[in-house]
Amino acid sequence: MLHAKRLEWITLAYLLSVVVVMYLVLGSSQAMKTAWLEDILGMFPAVAFLVASRFYYRPPNREYPYGYHRAYGIAYLTGAVSLTAMGGFLAIDSTLSLLTGERPTIGILFLLGHQVWLGWIMILALLYSSLPAIFLGRAKLPLAKALHNKILYTDAETQKADYSTALAAIGGVLGVGLGFWWADAVAAILISGSVLKDGFQNLRAATQDMLDRYPEVVGEKAKDPLIAQVHERVKKWPWVAEARVRFRENGQVYYGEVLFVPRDHRELVNRIAKGREELLAMHWKLHDVTLMPVQSFEDYRDVPSSHSEGEFSGGGARVQG
Repeated sequence: MLHAKRLEWITLAYLLSVVVVMYLVLGSSQAMKTAWLEDILGMFPAVAFLVASRFYYRPPNREYPYGYHRAYGIAYLTGAVSLTAMGGFLAIDSTLSLLTGERPTIGILFLLGHQVWLGWIMILALLYSSLPAIFLGRAKLPLAKALHNKILYTDAETQKADYSTALAAIGGVLGVGLGFWWADAVAAILISGSVLKDGFQNLRAATQDMLDRYPEVVGEKAKDPLIAQVHERVKKWPWVAEARVRFRENGQVYYGEVLFVPRDHRELVNRIAKGREELLAMHWKLHDVTLMPVQSFEDYRDVPSSHSEGEFSGGGARVQG
């Protein structure tokens, strides 16, 4: 976690310098303005991660009995909403610029007694905004997967793909230099479309997490096998005749329930306590597990076919009295 925080502080400092450099060479280019605004947005995941991490490890209290684990989820959702809104604004603004026929001008800069086309300075600024970001993104990816942190993963993926924004903006600048005035607005539309796409994808994922979707492996559209492993472990206990499990993500960790039909009622309380300790020791992501004995699952409602055998979707089991 400390390494992840350090990388996010480095990212924040780097992006602040990028925003300043890009602002100094913006000119009247729509593509440059869009890329500049995207760089400003790019700071949000780093800020959100650092802020959420300050709350995440606070202990539970009377007002928040489950702790502050959802801090990352809230930051993820907030970032997704902001990204979607800004992407929509940039798309509309760029499209209007193209439809109204706004013709950007890229002037000349006098540097050390020589005339330099400002477009070359813009291209250098765009390269500076993308190349270091790629390496930062690659450094964060394994950390995001190891920490099961979706906001860190989104930040890493976005930075790793920053070259596409730079290439689009460079194409727009070069197009204007060659006399194709519309190339600038087209490049801006492509960049804003990429921002809008990322916003929608993140908004969808963040909303599904808030609805307690089945836990998935970060960076993959696959169910976390840890849940099935918990079910297999419980089934092997000699004092359990049948079991059902379900878990939900709470930030980086999982909260879950295990309903089981006891085969042997002797020392059941002690067995439940030891069983809970065994499950929590399986993986650090298993933060809290509740074991509940039931009489049977005959009233148990059928679950969707997307759930594997042994996982349940809600009430219906008869609780042991």
